[in-house]
Amino acid sequence: MAEKKTKAEETFTAEERQAMKEAAAERRRASKKMSAEELEAEVLAKISAMAAADRKIGEGLHALVKKIAPQLQAKTWYGMPAYNLDGKSVVFFQDAGKFKVRYSTLGFNDSAKLDDGNLWPTSFAILDWNKEIEAQVAELIKRAVA
Repeated sequence: MAEKKTKAEETFTAEERQAMKEAAAERRRASKKMSAEELEAEVLAKISAMAAADRKIGEGLHALVKKIAPQLQAKTWYGMPAYNLDGKSVVFFQDAGKFKVRYSTLGFNDSAKLDDGNLWPTSFAILDWNKEIEAQVAELIKRAVA
């Protein structure tokens, strides 16, 4: 006889449930007031655990953020590398492997100052990291924290 699925198993994928568990663990750790170095170490651990192509993007993004927006605090967010300003996630990176999708995503939350009229993009598919992409992402991050 097949086991009955829970409501969460029917509603969310295994990857989504894992992300929610990671978010809950992040909230528990936040109450312990982790240092900036400990938070960054968690981000670097997440990046190092990624598949090679995703890791290249994650490492490039992390280095870029540290270089052009050092005021952003590295921190995991739903188990993803994210960069916060004043306690709010501004930019995040979701590797393709996290949800078993065909591309990674560079995303910006509503605290990012990317507003441009009544319509603007807040996330971008990203397949590779090179000088051209780095320049485009740098401009987005500079605008996001301006």
